[in-house]
Amino acid sequence: MDIITMAGELGKLIKQDPRVAAYEAADKKFDEDRELQQLVAEYNTMRAAIAEEQDKDQPDEDLMNTIYERTEEIYQRIMDNPTYTAYAEAKEALDDLMSEVNAEISFQITGERPCSHDCSSCGGCR
Repeated sequence: MDIITMAGELGKLIKQDPRVAAYEAADKKFDEDRELQQLVAEYNTMRAAIAEEQDKDQPDEDLMNTIYERTEEIYQRIMDNPTYTAYAEAKEALDDLMSEVNAEISFQITGERPCSHDCSSCGGCR
């Protein structure tokens, strides 16, 4: 069996993991939550407005502060949204799974475990 075929088989196994189903369900709810989508769109618009104002030769500090305050309010509403929270948790769990898979593949290739970025388990930096 060649590498690409085996990678495909690994992908099929990963797809069966409950973390994938949880992420897909959370992602679907995220996409369907109109209020959340409006908040995200407004947040992105506010960030673009801040960047645009910062690029000016003489940015309006009062305007930037107003936009920044509104951006922070929107950000907090997004973070407090249960749909977003569920999405973020599911995405983190899936990202962790993929990191574990990648770490194991790397270990099988190199014979070394990747750095955990926790010096207590460290064998020394390279």
